[in-house]
Amino acid sequence: MIPMSLAEIAQAVEGRLSDSADPEAIVTGGIEFDSRKAGPGGLFLAIPGEKVDGHTFAAKAAAQGALATIATEPIDTPAIYVDNGIDALTRLAKHVAAASDAIIIGVTGSNGKTSTKDIIGQVCADLGPTVATEGNFNNELGHPYTVCRVEPDTEYLVLELAARGLGHITQLCEIAPPKIGVVLNVGISHLDGFGDIETTAKAKSELPRYLNRYTGDVILNADDPRVKAMAEGLPDINDLYFGIDSENTDFFAENIDPGDGRHSFTLWTPEGSARVNLQFWGRHHVYNALAAAGVARQLGAKPDQIAASLSKAGRRSERRMDVFTRADGTTVIDDSYNANPASMGAALRALGQVPTEGRRIAVLGLMADLEEQSESCHRRVGEQAAEAGVDELIAVGDGTQYIIEGADAVASTTHVLDQPAAIELLRQRLRPGDTVLVKGSRYRTWDVADFLRPKEDKDQ
Repeated sequence: MIPMSLAEIAQAVEGRLSDSADPEAIVTGGIEFDSRKAGPGGLFLAIPGEKVDGHTFAAKAAAQGALATIATEPIDTPAIYVDNGIDALTRLAKHVAAASDAIIIGVTGSNGKTSTKDIIGQVCADLGPTVATEGNFNNELGHPYTVCRVEPDTEYLVLELAARGLGHITQLCEIAPPKIGVVLNVGISHLDGFGDIETTAKAKSELPRYLNRYTGDVILNADDPRVKAMAEGLPDINDLYFGIDSENTDFFAENIDPGDGRHSFTLWTPEGSARVNLQFWGRHHVYNALAAAGVARQLGAKPDQIAASLSKAGRRSERRMDVFTRADGTTVIDDSYNANPASMGAALRALGQVPTEGRRIAVLGLMADLEEQSESCHRRVGEQAAEAGVDELIAVGDGTQYIIEGADAVASTTHVLDQPAAIELLRQRLRPGDTVLVKGSRYRTWDVADFLRPKEDKDQ
């Protein structure tokens, strides 16, 4: 974190210093809400939880060198007392962002936010000191926590901007105002919060509308009509476009070669072209790379430099197109972190493109938060499995029977009630040389993916 005194922090978070806290003490470490990570010169944020109350660990944090605890209840160690810990963290993040010279980059979209943020973070790191959201820690706690990780020499701050309703992205932008924004796509997801795809598009468009206030740069997917239209009526924004199928884009891909599932392509920018060889599996990552190229170009990188960074960028977040081969020759595509209709389709297409000596097997779990569209969306996934050339389809859990109903053209289909049943089925049917995709919303297929993972990976 940017060094500042306890007095300055107390003022920033609208808190009150305890008598035992030294107002002139300078915080040089970070702020942590996990007492195990609290260290010398840092702050500890005590959050009351359902099972554990962070206030009980304030003494431990102090013993480990934390200068003070941001607390809502009386404690026996130096403290900054506030009414609400999360609100205090948000205010502190706002203060840190205002004090920093870092260029802030915000990434949003229905699919691919985390992977694209990871790529942008690695590309930026080649240009200068960079802080980026870890994994998809993009909620009301994770977003300000990431902003507070900024240090005096940080040049780039890459933030994943998630939303479950209107106004959320604007709120995140107000904490750490971006200079560059990326909108990847608009799809059917989180309908429990948005209601329909048009409301989803409106929520995602909050990023370019915010950037328009400050003449910022926005990088938009020209192949998604809803995204392409987001700069309309925004006269003060610098809008740039990426795509594969659209004409007259600023960043586009030509001569796309699927290879072994890790695509290569010729990247075109306004300054010229260069060849990119991605380390990621699936054609959808070409879009993610193009978005990252747009950011890098706006930061001053040249085509060869951008291509080199994209070609060496690797996976940073778990359970996202994590491809590994077991000792028996079985290839596993673990994309089990989450799922919605667009990402499910992309994963199935990737499965269809991966060369395999055996069968293509898809183990698919429920796509959550689809409301009344759930049945039709799951049926469509079954159709996509057939289109991708899946040989065996295993649908896991209640609600996934509609996947089976849509998969008439798949040779072998089975619906099981839970993950243990899916694991037992794989024990019986898996053959050396098969390629297996595992995907579902959140935890719904994690056990299956872990079963398939080699023991040495599990032990790490």
